[in-house]
Amino acid sequence: MVNEPTHAPLLSIVVPVYGVEAYLYQCLESIRADIPAGDANAVELIAVDDASPDGCGAMLRAYAGRDGVRVVHLSSNVGLGLARNAGLDVATGRYVWFVDSDDWLPPGTIAAVLDRLRQHQPDVLMLDHLRVHEDGRREVDASSHLLRGVPGVVRLADQPHLLRVQHTAWNKVVRRAFLDELGLRFFPGWYEDIPFSHPLLIGAEKISVLDRVCYLYRQGRQGAITSTRSGRHFEAFGQYERLMDWVARNHPDERFRAELFELMISHYLVVAGNDDRLHPHLRRAFFHRVAEHYRRYLPTGGYPVPAGVAGLKHRLVGRGDWLAYSALRQAHRVAGRLRRPGPTASPDAGTDEDPNRGDTTTTRAAEPTGTPERSDALAGIRLP
Repeated sequence: MVNEPTHAPLLSIVVPVYGVEAYLYQCLESIRADIPAGDANAVELIAVDDASPDGCGAMLRAYAGRDGVRVVHLSSNVGLGLARNAGLDVATGRYVWFVDSDDWLPPGTIAAVLDRLRQHQPDVLMLDHLRVHEDGRREVDASSHLLRGVPGVVRLADQPHLLRVQHTAWNKVVRRAFLDELGLRFFPGWYEDIPFSHPLLIGAEKISVLDRVCYLYRQGRQGAITSTRSGRHFEAFGQYERLMDWVARNHPDERFRAELFELMISHYLVVAGNDDRLHPHLRRAFFHRVAEHYRRYLPTGGYPVPAGVAGLKHRLVGRGDWLAYSALRQAHRVAGRLRRPGPTASPDAGTDEDPNRGDTTTTRAAEPTGTPERSDALAGIRLP
């Protein structure tokens, strides 16, 4: 059941909801309270109950029928991507923005977004965000600096570094007709943003950047995929295959293939090196899947290999050298622990991160695998 709107809004905000009873009120109220009084008809809020097992469904039923709020109840759980599609199917706005239900908006965001949409009428509007930790600490994302100083309306060819901004759906407001032109929808499974976010930027003729914090991204929530150990992290491979297939069909000139390839391998290495995502007994198999994708998608003209340890990891993936990679990872973790001054050290010490990506989480110390790695595995390998 969906209550129908009585107006055609400029912006539809789609919020998929599952298992976030403790956070849902903060999310929805941060949106409702932020809609300017004079723009009440310009924004619709669509909340999608993805058969949430907690009290979210009842909360949403209480919201249904309020001004500007529409609620969709799904009969069975379909996952984040397909729940977003369900909201998109009933959205009537000229633009759509996907906001996750455990995150929230800072005051003044919606007025700034509406103003920029009206001013630039872009295909994609990119937004900045902050990471908010459980202790309340707010952190600038590692890719936020890439949003600085982008003038007016641009294309990706003019500002190619925008491809390196965190590849999520929630940091982009998208023109609905443009989305339909590209034929983009979310696929099921984890890492659903990968084949959705990158094509938006590649296909856009008009990209605008709103260089202000418009989104507060909650970190460390129990149940979030970036802090859940699971074999489902292997689903990232299927999502990247969809992305690479889309690029091959729509942009065979390979303008962006080298850049996407480097980002893909770097992202895989973040996942492979993160104890909060992969159990040690899965890491070898994950590494070999990365190596297979390296061979399959390596651009014929090469790609920009990162410098330092990150570049060395890329080379080891290219060689399929699990033993050397594992030894390097262990040595890097040991060195990180030795550098820590004590229990008050930075919580990011000892993480496996790509500084160009936002898809990182703090990791615990490496766990013993039961099979000690040979200490000579890195013999003869030099840092680039």
